[in-house]
Amino acid sequence: MPAVLTDIEGTTGSIAFVRDVLFPYARERLESFLTARAGEPEIDRVLAEAAGEVGRDRIGPGEAAALFRTWMDEDRKATPLKALQGLIWERGYRDGTLVGHVYNDAAAALRRWHRAGIPLYVYSSGSIAAQRLLFRYSGHGDLTPLFAGHFDTTTGPKTEPASFRRIAAAIDRPAPEIVFLSDGAAEIRAANAAGTRTVWMVRPENPPFNGDAPPCDLRARSFEDIDIAALAVG
Repeated sequence: MPAVLTDIEGTTGSIAFVRDVLFPYARERLESFLTARAGEPEIDRVLAEAAGEVGRDRIGPGEAAALFRTWMDEDRKATPLKALQGLIWERGYRDGTLVGHVYNDAAAALRRWHRAGIPLYVYSSGSIAAQRLLFRYSGHGDLTPLFAGHFDTTTGPKTEPASFRRIAAAIDRPAPEIVFLSDGAAEIRAANAAGTRTVWMVRPENPPFNGDAPPCDLRARSFEDIDIAALAVG
């Protein structure tokens, strides 16, 4: 039985939702959230990890908020930033301000694959907590029961083959029996190098790609184009 490992942004859901909804929501609340919850274990851990990233022993909420804004401007996939964003988004999802965007074709395919007994996993630069929130509070209802597991930057960068090897080991499955879905060319190359089969998502609304196209097993515009069983044995 093959396994599916899917990215989120540009793959299961819209890049615009992340860029134009989630990121601004978190950015506006960075300092107030850190200040209001200072002293809580989760926040202390975020601050300690952020301080470590910049070679400091300690960092306060105000300094951390400025640092996180800089990292967001740089699109840096820093684990403490991703963890904090997830905590901030949780409040928005729970009060109904945020509704996770999942494409119709993605929701339908994920449900179909799950019914067929295909194990589904998520690998995203967003924290595992943020991943679960997006799928729990999606416009298609709670999709979290569909997934067998989640991976984020704590496993390693998505652009490094070693990260995909770690995931294969974690789910106890040979790399060729894993099908990775992503819109990121560098991620597809890394997965290929690890021996994982790949589907490059080129949704019409994704930004145009002007570089050299990565080798992949399938180039898809929609999840409707994907036959997982055929890919796993192809």
